[in-house]
Amino acid sequence: MSIQSKVFSIIAEQAILDPSDVTLYSTLDDLGIDSMGVVECIFAIEEEFDISIPFNANEPGNGDFDISNIASIISGIEVLISEK
Repeated sequence: MSIQSKVFSIIAEQAILDPSDVTLYSTLDDLGIDSMGVVECIFAIEEEFDISIPFNANEPGNGDFDISNIASIISGIEVLISEK
């Protein structure tokens, strides 16, 4: 399973949607994921890919990890995996 497929599954599960409802340009907000859901998505992604995401839930827009849309999340994951 590709990184994209895994991320779509994780995000869809959190949003209680089918993975086919998730697109690269969906935002977490578009998918109905609230701040607690964002944190749960981050934890699930960290566990799935064995990475540590530099994300501060108190300041979600001020970190090095861009969560503006699904494509940016996938790009960030790819960078973190390559740095392992």
